[in-house]
Order: sequence, then C-alpha cells, then structure tokens
Amino acid sequence: MEIVKLKPYMKEIVWGGNTLRKYGKQSNLSNIAECWELSLHKEGSSIIASGKDEGKSLSDVLTKEDIGPKCNKFPFFPTLIKLIDADRELSVQVHPSDEYALKNEGQFGKTEMWYILEAKEGAGIYLGFKRDTSKEEVEEKIKNNTLVDLLNFIPVKPGDCYFVKSGTVHAIGAGITLFEVQQNSSLTYRLYDWGKLGMDGKPRELHIDKSLKILNFKKFEKENFERPLLGECDYFSTSEHLVKDLNEISADKGSFISLTFIEGNGKINNISYAKGDTFFVPNGKKATIEGNGKFILTTIK
Repeated sequence: MEIVKLKPYMKEIVWGGNTLRKYGKQSNLSNIAECWELSLHKEGSSIIASGKDEGKSLSDVLTKEDIGPKCNKFPFFPTLIKLIDADRELSVQVHPSDEYALKNEGQFGKTEMWYILEAKEGAGIYLGFKRDTSKEEVEEKIKNNTLVDLLNFIPVKPGDCYFVKSGTVHAIGAGITLFEVQQNSSLTYRLYDWGKLGMDGKPRELHIDKSLKILNFKKFEKENFERPLLGECDYFSTSEHLVKDLNEISADKGSFISLTFIEGNGKINNISYAKGDTFFVPNGKKATIEGNGKFILTTIK
C-alpha cells in the first residue's frame, strides 16, 4: 500500500455543529459532530481518497505489513483519530481501563488526548475533580444535579493539549473544535448530560453505577509532555510539527504514521493537502512534504 489521503467517517450527534465544514468536510448531515479521520472501528471505517484504491474502505485494504510489527501486540488496530466540533457541551463522562472493560464489557477501555483547534471566548473543558472526593459524594452530587461543582473547568485556547487517562471524569465544553487521538474504542459511561435530549428527542442513557466503579476520585493532576510530543501511551504517540521543520517522514521503525494537517496547504508525495486533511503512511514508506503549515503526527512507539 502507498501513502494515501483519507476521507473520514462522519457522525451527527445532538451536540455537534458545522465548524468542520471549514476543514473541508462535506456531508448531508444536519451537523458534523465527529469526523473519524483514521478509523478501522467496526462502527465506521475511513475511506481511501487517493491512489489505486480510491473509494475503498481502509479496513478492507490495510495489511499487517502496512500497519507494522509494533501493532502485533494488539488484537485490533490500536488507534482512532477524530476531529470533534462541540457546538454544545458534551456529556460529563468517563472511560474505563482495559482491565475493567475486558472483564466486564468484552472490549478494551479508552485513554485519549485532546488538542484544541478552535475555542470561542470563554470556552473550556471539564477535566478531573478539583479536590479529592469519594464515591458517596459524587453519587450525591449527581442526584442533586450539582456534579459540575466538583469538576475542574479549564479555559482553553488553540494549541492547548490535554491527556485524558481512563478513569478521569471529563467533558468538552461548548464552542470548542479539537483534534482527538484515542484508543480504538467507543466505550463511554455518562454521568450527567445537562438535560439534553438525543437525536430521537429522548434523554440519552446514563451509566452512573458503572461510572462510580471506575472513577478516579483523586484531585486531578495534569500530565505534561515536552513538545513536540503531545501525548503518549501504549496505543498512540502524538506530536506537533511545522512543515518547514519536518518535511521528510519515514515510517520505517515498525509502525504506520498518520498525519493530520491543521494549518496550511501543499503536497505530500505529490498528493495535495489542506487544513483538515489526514494521510496514512504505511510502515516502510517515506513521505516528502512540500508547502507550509502545521500537522499532527501519530504513530506507535
């Protein structure tokens, strides 16, 4: 397989907006809440948008050799990359660890990372607890609709980055567009949903009992990485680069590479790119990037 541009699987969700249309995303959906830029998830795969396999599902074309031997330790493709547009706030939620999820759900858990692309004035995220708390206190706050009082609200701006470990309570606030890289899992437990109704006009399901079993009740401590590294775990290693500083990419160390351009335009191996485009570089392949701008690189260490 050669280096290819990807077309995302797109999702319409009650909290979504239309900012991602500025990133080249076109759809007949009433909103574009999520673009799954690099996805081999069973719910929706990325589509190849260049080369001899154009129009085919990425999940139907990739081989183990393309993905690379560092991914052999996983029973599935390890990574899912999204662009998210939160016109309204997302639910207050938590994701389980692998240990809990495998034992109780028959699938893997989720750790993720957010890179802020756009934020309206006053917009922010909810991430972790302000102080040490307890299962009993959280349960009481949920009953009283005052759970938010326990959460850290963090104002954000473009370029900010946050690593969200499994077990950490969190929510993306209204007016934020971001890049997300995560484990290839859709397992989410909701604690609180702001009184929103789903696309069907009914309240969305909450998962309070499960959430209380997996929450980290300790005061949140931000995990920092030294840039260009943005976040790293077993399932992804993600970094930020300017084209002028890194214009040659080689995926020859045992893993695929994914590139998502968040600024600028140009060509990668003579395939045009613009803001919002994502490319898959198979293991063993090299890429030359021309033009200008900034991209986020994801691989497996």
